[in-house]
Parts: sequence; C-alpha cells; structure tokens
Amino acid sequence: MVDTNAVTLTRFVLSEQRKVEGATGDLTQLLNAIMTAVKATSSAVRKAGIARLYGIAGDTNVSGDAQQKLDVMANELFINMLKSSYTTCLLVSEENETVIEVETEKQGKYVVWFDPLDGSSNIDCLASIGSIFGIAKKLSDNGPPSQKDGLQPGKNMVAAGYALFGSATVVVLSTGHGVNCFTLDPSIGEFVLTNPNIKMKPRGKLIYSVNEGNQAYFFEPMKKYLEMIKNPTDSRGPYASRYVGSMVSDLHRTLVYGGIFMYPPNTKSPKGKLRLLYECNPMAYIITQAGGMATDGIQNILDIIPTSLHQRSPIFIGSSEDVKDYLKCVEECNKEQK
Repeated sequence: MVDTNAVTLTRFVLSEQRKVEGATGDLTQLLNAIMTAVKATSSAVRKAGIARLYGIAGDTNVSGDAQQKLDVMANELFINMLKSSYTTCLLVSEENETVIEVETEKQGKYVVWFDPLDGSSNIDCLASIGSIFGIAKKLSDNGPPSQKDGLQPGKNMVAAGYALFGSATVVVLSTGHGVNCFTLDPSIGEFVLTNPNIKMKPRGKLIYSVNEGNQAYFFEPMKKYLEMIKNPTDSRGPYASRYVGSMVSDLHRTLVYGGIFMYPPNTKSPKGKLRLLYECNPMAYIITQAGGMATDGIQNILDIIPTSLHQRSPIFIGSSEDVKDYLKCVEECNKEQK
C-alpha cells in the first residue's frame, strides 16, 4: 500500500521552518545536502564488497586511526555536498587536520562538524556504522570565517543528527525542537518520518554500554559505578552489557531503549577517546533534546569550551537517572579522597 501523504524529511523541516520568524530556508537547503551525502554513503556501504571498497586505504587520519576506503569516499562526499549547498562557510571533519574553508563565492552562514563514517573499523565485519553531524551559525556576520568559528561549544548548535547504516538506513535529527527519526524508503529514495518526537524515559531498560576491555585502566568512580549496576542492592536487578564499538550504533540503541553509554577517562587515555566537536557534541545535543543527559563527569558536554579541533572528551550519556547515578559515584569518590 503506497502512503500518498508521507512526511518526508524535507517536508518535515520545511514545516518546522515556517514556525521560525525570519527563517530563510538555508538550514533546509543545508540538511538536503547532508541527506544527499548520507544516501550516497548508504549506497556505497551496501555495495562495498562488490565495488571493492572494503579494506584500509593506506593512510591514517589526524586522530591516528587507519583510514578505510569508505572513510575517504564518505569524507569527499560530505565535503562536496556541503560546499555546493551554498549555505556553509567552514567545515570540520574527523578526516582533515585543519578546518576546511569554503570558497568565498559559495559561502553561507553555517559551520558544520561531521564524522563522515563513524565506526569504520567495523566495516569489514559488516557491523552497523554511521555518520554524525552538528550545525551552528558563524559567530560573526562580518569578515571571513576563522578557526574560532570552528571551536564553538555544543550549546551553540542549531541542529544535529546522525545516520545509521544498519538493517535499514535511518536518520535521527533534531533542529532544537525535539528528536525525530526518518527511515530511507529505497523505492522512492526519500527519508520518511517513522518515529516522531522521541522521548527517553528517565530510566529505561537496564543496559550499560562500555568497553570493559579497558577495565584495568579505569579510575575509581567508573569501577564503583560498574560494581553498583552489576551487583545492585535494590530490587531493579543487574544491568545487561551491550557494546558494539560504533558510537552511532550504541547511542541509537541507548536512545531507543534507554540505559547509559560511557567512554570514560582511564590511565591510558586520561582525556577519553571520543572527539568532542563531531562525536560527543552532536550526540549530546540529540540525547538532551530527547530528555536524556550527557556529561564528561564534571560538566555538561554541551557547555565545554573547545580548545582544539580534534579535542577528545570523556562522555557519559543516556537516560537521566542513569547518568545521575554515575555522577553520584564521582561525588562519593571525591569525598573519600578528601
């Protein structure tokens, strides 16, 4: 049965645009460009074996991760689509060491941070991977963009989202008025609204997500929290462990089911591993819009003032009550040390 009144992502964003006084339509145009990059990346991911796109490209990105062939292709797709949208002035990608300034004649008012292919180390084993993006306005209307425009806190974002390439291709998007999920209908080539106004329960399913292979290196608050949720003294029962190793996959499950995702600091990586600007910030924006919480263990992720483009940050993100439980462990450990 054909839905003759489907709410596509473009239709949805246009209707949201009408609610904002003085809206120009530039954000809608920008999101359309991102969706084109997502569709092309989704297509490439699904035929990677046939097109010989599996494997390492022979280089590493600025973070020291081995670049996969799909990483390189997805990055070029995003850059080309974003530049040609005539709505962006500065781009920050996981794959590029410095900011990418858009040609003057193509410049618009938006800065975009993106991880073109998150979880790419899972490509060869066919685990779910995705793309992450965050959008904010240039800090000043006057003059050319500068690196300062690329070092904005997450609370400045006007929109954020991610695409998940799994059993279906979905895009989860927030433009500051809640969170909505759109699923790609391959028969019409459009993202259709399938899960409107997603809200997280204060405490959802009892699930935690963390790389426990690093447990020997965890600091005391993390060890205390894991002990608490694995061996509870209340009637809730122990938490179940679920960990894919792809932030998009793990966060999507956390958004849908509840629970907590963590990449804590440890003695090997005291500043954590995930990148603040194009991984932690967009995800924190989405989870917060859905009613959840995101912290680095000290402050709200969205309040962190970045000092470098590829800055890393610890992150504890998910259902609000679960994140608060972790923060209580931090507080108790701090008291014990005094």
